[in-house]
Amino acid sequence: MNLNEWLNEKVPAITSSLDDINKQYVDIENSIGFVGRDQIYKILDKFHEVLFPGIYTTPPIDEVRINIISSNKLREAALDLRDIIEKVLIYNMEDSDPTKCGTYCRDHADKIVMNLVARFPIIRKVLQTDIQAAYNGDPAALSTEEILLSYPSIVAMFIHRIAHELYEMGVQIVPRIMSEHAHRLTGIDIHPGASIGESFFIDHGTGVVIGETCTIGKNVKVYQGVTLGALSFPLDANGNPIKGIKRHPNIEDNVVIYAGATILGGETTIGHDSVLGSNIWLTHSVPPYSRVYNSQPSPNISNSQMKNIEYHI
Repeated sequence: MNLNEWLNEKVPAITSSLDDINKQYVDIENSIGFVGRDQIYKILDKFHEVLFPGIYTTPPIDEVRINIISSNKLREAALDLRDIIEKVLIYNMEDSDPTKCGTYCRDHADKIVMNLVARFPIIRKVLQTDIQAAYNGDPAALSTEEILLSYPSIVAMFIHRIAHELYEMGVQIVPRIMSEHAHRLTGIDIHPGASIGESFFIDHGTGVVIGETCTIGKNVKVYQGVTLGALSFPLDANGNPIKGIKRHPNIEDNVVIYAGATILGGETTIGHDSVLGSNIWLTHSVPPYSRVYNSQPSPNISNSQMKNIEYHI
């Protein structure tokens, strides 16, 4: 029996087996309609063009046409997003029966999208502070245009600031798809639940992880490989992680965190105007104006005696 014969004979039975397995774990009929990752990616692309017209728009447009083209793209993206959110709301109903939703799901989806789009001017202004923070924080940057066109931090923050708005409105799944798209594009993994103040800059970016319940103040700068994560979390009676608790650290204003630093725990707060050095492991709070870094090699100290030293200024 050659491959063609084998495929014709065996594949129907294999796909039937896969179908039986999937039905045990996935509501295929109701889920396929709204997951639409590629559609969400296209919506983000349109939002990107609207927030930065002429920068990402193809082909280039002149000032006379900017408003018309941006308005059309925004309407189109908003309607597409409304349809996806409506399907998410229907799916999240207990019985997933569209007829039971009535007009509620459509009306609620309308309100969510209207609230999001109405905040676009605010989002754009905050993104400009992120761009300026990158320019101020990177001596290699020659212009804000260079940052806007080439820095992964700005791509990640553009997506995060939209995804966070949807997360705060209680939209499920869609913000996570957005954040994982940013992760794939930039290597920066920011949960949409993380609250991040203005003038935020991630230098280089690769390998940065920021957890769901993390709060970050204004004018914070982090370098590649930084993790703002969780300690081991409590389990319920069935051994499952308890949801909805504070698990990730608080970073106050004007903090710098250098490459490879790991800060863990929901009760951990890094006081304002602190500097955290590279490759530290921190699971407790430090007061404002702290300097935290690994001790330097010394002929009088063996490797086994090396430990983190905290300096408070």
